[in-house]
Order: sequence, then structure tokens, then C-alpha cells
Amino acid sequence: MSSVLQQDPYAIPLDDIDVANPSLYEADNHWPLFERLRNEAPVHFCKDSLFGPYWSVTRYDDIMTVEKDHETFSSYPTIVIGDQDPNFTVKQFIAVDPPTHDNQRKAVTPAVSPQSLSQLEPIIRRRIAEIMDELPVGEEFDWVDRVSIELTTQMLATLFDFPFEDRRKLTFWSDMATSSEELAGDDSVSAEERQAALMECLEAFTEIWHERANTPPEGKLDFITLMAHSPSFQKMDPMEFLGNLILLIVGGNDTTRNSISGGVLMLNDNPVEYQKLRKDASLIPNMVSEIIRYQTPLMHMRRTATRDVMLGGQQIRKGDKVVMWYVSGNRDSTKINQPDDFIIDRSGARNHVSFGFGIHRCMGNRLAEMQLRLVWEEIVKRFEKIEITGPVVRLKSNFVRGIVEMPVVLHPK
Repeated sequence: MSSVLQQDPYAIPLDDIDVANPSLYEADNHWPLFERLRNEAPVHFCKDSLFGPYWSVTRYDDIMTVEKDHETFSSYPTIVIGDQDPNFTVKQFIAVDPPTHDNQRKAVTPAVSPQSLSQLEPIIRRRIAEIMDELPVGEEFDWVDRVSIELTTQMLATLFDFPFEDRRKLTFWSDMATSSEELAGDDSVSAEERQAALMECLEAFTEIWHERANTPPEGKLDFITLMAHSPSFQKMDPMEFLGNLILLIVGGNDTTRNSISGGVLMLNDNPVEYQKLRKDASLIPNMVSEIIRYQTPLMHMRRTATRDVMLGGQQIRKGDKVVMWYVSGNRDSTKINQPDDFIIDRSGARNHVSFGFGIHRCMGNRLAEMQLRLVWEEIVKRFEKIEITGPVVRLKSNFVRGIVEMPVVLHPK
């Protein structure tokens, strides 16, 4: 374990604080550093990190300032703190600015439109029920694999109309996409392994693209059909196609998957809130928003300054990396009352920054909320408690706030 994890966060010289260290999140040891930055240096410059120099934006209002000004704070060339491998560079519509961003986003949004969600809801509920009914009661198992990953992977297969029997490939590709050195800060997965996996993803979806492009859409709302029949995607080169696939797969995977796991952990850590849920299942929609705030499944988004600008009293220079730490903004006591407490009946629970804001706000936010609502509606019908029975293993990443393993035992009603 890195020595920085053993240090008193208030003893570290302010200029030496580096909240991009992925090991902090694996150890769940980042909270006091962000608290200190919010109090002492809400817009903070780190001159030396695994990912180069960068600015941290840690307060809610400053994050919103950056989010609202995409002309000054551009999502190009990438949305994560680390720069892409120059030998393996992909383009994504989230990492470009209007008009390309707007046109491509608009083309795929019907997959998560209210019309689509109304069609998906009974399908999702049925699948959740099937998963829940197959779980062992009174025996320890890994909740992450049996529930969080399986449910999310089934949903991804539906959104892409991907062969259902091969659905776990989607999770594998998502994990490979987020295991890169620019996110995890190490080479536990080699660049060659990662690139080979993602090229397999590209090959599989290229075949699907050609099938969909040569078939009348006939009202189909899966991502690939929408892309294949949209003028906005017709001039993509293969690496742009791969980039957009990664964007949609990771976006559809990590928020829901880690919020499903995170919610179980939060209720175990907060038995009073668990009792509230048992007494009143109507709290579930509000609890879902609180879970998403408290988990903050995607912890940061990066922007790059297009001009010299002042932010929070600090001089940002053109070309500087500006990192919005959603995981910190969601704990800002100037905007959220008792932000470190998990409160399922919290007033204004949807006023979090987990989905971003402005033109780059997560387009699948309503789908994520719906999936989580349905999960908990089906859980409370069946189980008195989901008890965590062993250590929770967290992901080493400064981007995805992930839970890798979580042993549980189910207690029936």
C-alpha cells in the first residue's frame, strides 16, 4: 500500500495533495483529502501526478460553473484525467463539442427516451425477478457477480440488441476499457491485452453494424440500429466507432452496476435507514437518488481549458487539465445538508452532480434510476435483509467508484 495512504491528510503540504492517486479509491481513503481541498483550496493545482499536472475542482458550485461553460472548458480531447495512448486513440461524442456532439447524442437518445423506457420497464422487472428468484437463501454468494453484473449485462444486451448468450462479453469489454493505465495508474492489464480485447469488441459490433445498416429499422430503438441509420454516424472511422461503443457500454454498465452494489453496502452501514425502507417501500424512488449521490459511480470528468480563465480565484491557463470531482461535489456541505450521511428520505435528493450537468449530462440517467428502483422494489418483496458477510473489495480507479466483490447472505421475509 502506498505510503501516502498512511499519512495524516492534514499533515500533507497542500501543494503535494494528489487526489488522482487510484490507490486512494481502492482503500476508500479519499474523503478527508477532498474535505480539506473543499475547505482550503477548492480549486487546487497538483503539479505532479501519474497523469501529469491538473486542476481539481471540488465544490458543487465551481463544478457547475465548469459544466455550464463548454466553450471555455472543452471535453476534447478526452473526459478522463489521463491522456490517451497515442498508439491507440479513440474518439467519442462525449469528448467533442457542438455541433458533432449534439447531432450524435440526439441520434442515439431514442434508445433511452420515455417511450423506450415504458417498453423496457416490464422487461427489466421480469429479468430482475428471475435473477432474485434464483438466488440462494441463507448461503453466502457474491452479490456483485450474481446480481449487479448479471442484471446490468442483460440490460446492455437489450440496449444494443446484442446476442443474449454472449452478454458477458459486454461486461468484459467495459472492464477492459476502464482498466487502462490512464485510469488505474498501473499496468495490471497490459496495453496489448486491453487493445486486443477492444479490437475484438470493434470486430463484433462492426458485423452487427453491417447487418443493421442493411435492414430497415422498422421502429427498432437499439443503439446500433439508431447509429447505422443516422447521417451523424455515417462518416465514422473504425476508431471513432469503437470510442462511441466504449462510451455507451461503460455508461450503461458502471453507473447502474456499482449503484446496485453500493446501495446494499449503504443500507448495511446504516441500519436505521434500512429499517425506514422496510417500513415504507414508497421511499424507494427517493432512496435511489440518494444512492446515486452517495455512491457517485463515475467520480470525475475532465475538461481542458480553451483559454486563460479565472476559476475560484485561481488562474487557469489555456491547455490546462481541469478535473471536476463529482465525488467531492456530492459531499459539499455548502450545498447539501449532512452530506456525509446516507439518508433515504433526504429532501432534494436528486440535486446531486453524479450525472453531470449541461450538454454532457448523462443521457441514460432516467434508465439508471428506473433500473435501481425496480431492483429495490423486487428486493423488498422477497428479503428482510441482504447481509454483507465479508470484506468488500473496491476497484483501483480514480474514475469508476466500483465494487469488485461483496459477499452476502440473504434473509427471507
